Amino acid sequence: MSLHRLTLPLMLLAIFATQSLASNTNKLVVPPGFSVHALPFSVPNARQMALTDAGHLIVGTRKLGNVYAVKNALTAQSPEIVTLFDDLTMPSGVAVFDGDLYIAAKNVVLRVNDIDQSITASPDTDVVTDSLPKKSHHGWKYIKFDSQGRLYVPVGAPCNTCLSDDPRFAAILRMDPQTGASEIVAQGIRNIVGMDWHPETGDLWVSNNGRDMMGDDIPADELNIIPADSQDIGDKAPHYGYPFVHSNDASAPAGLIDDPKFGDDPARPDTTVPAALRIQAHAAPLGMTFYTDDAFPETYRGGLFVAEHGSWNRSSKVGYQVAVMTEDENGQLAYQPFVTGWLDEEDAWGRPNDVLVAPDGSLLISDDRTGQIFQVRFEGTGSTVASASP
Repeated sequence: MSLHRLTLPLMLLAIFATQSLASNTNKLVVPPGFSVHALPFSVPNARQMALTDAGHLIVGTRKLGNVYAVKNALTAQSPEIVTLFDDLTMPSGVAVFDGDLYIAAKNVVLRVNDIDQSITASPDTDVVTDSLPKKSHHGWKYIKFDSQGRLYVPVGAPCNTCLSDDPRFAAILRMDPQTGASEIVAQGIRNIVGMDWHPETGDLWVSNNGRDMMGDDIPADELNIIPADSQDIGDKAPHYGYPFVHSNDASAPAGLIDDPKFGDDPARPDTTVPAALRIQAHAAPLGMTFYTDDAFPETYRGGLFVAEHGSWNRSSKVGYQVAVMTEDENGQLAYQPFVTGWLDEEDAWGRPNDVLVAPDGSLLISDDRTGQIFQVRFEGTGSTVASASP
């Protein structure tokens, strides 16, 4: 085939891809004064994101086993995409700390030293640990570092609902990133797939996906708080109820419901920590971040942005949006849509997965169904929280 005959189909594919990006973006709805656009690239199955010091975007995946680096993702017109790894098992968790890249796959945590100088296929890695549980069910992970340089690694329950002999399941681990030594800091949390620290209190907020097969509206998904001053670890760490009790419907009065199988199990703890905020069952809150920049209106500053991945086993779909939780001067929490449009009646063309605040104060959103990364900016002068619903 001649060069010009080969080039034309490639050009057409590029045009169609660009049109698809624009078409998807046009479906999204943001509050007045905001704009949203897709960055000029896509990476399949995009999950957790992290930015390097030089501005390269690291993106983990779950199903594909790949970890990508998008060079100069926020500034280049046609960013170069490098596949760092293509043979890992569910490497959804990525974090950059002190110039190094950390990757959490199913049962291992890897480190790439000086990632900005190591963006190449199959870079050298150090194994932080390879002794995490090997169960695939809820085995994908999202990871973050606290202000003291400790790595937080959640381990999901190896089932829909069950009791496990390994106390690391349905828990969150605090890990020494140099030795891999870890300790449990919270237990009884079914599936943490997002976390961040409150900018004022220092409390760790985590998203928790509730169990399935109890109906459309119970149990509620949750946001849970691990207090900053909690020093309890191991079996003394605060317990959040799973699998013994669950939050009820988010629209119902506050309370807990017993699990049909484990509600009266003798292993049930005497006390459990209730959810800080209940979310519609099956909305599937995943990545989340507190907004500490000043590029958004004041009412969003300190707000918690949450990517709702969306339901898979509900009679009518819910989620498929980015929501924001804000707090008024009296401590009252409000939780409402911020970016919508991925769900059109029962047709969901995309699935928000993670949120990340960029250096310019914009909000990045990964979509693991389309592989797109969306960027939300504030262009106007408004200062009130407005619903993103059409």
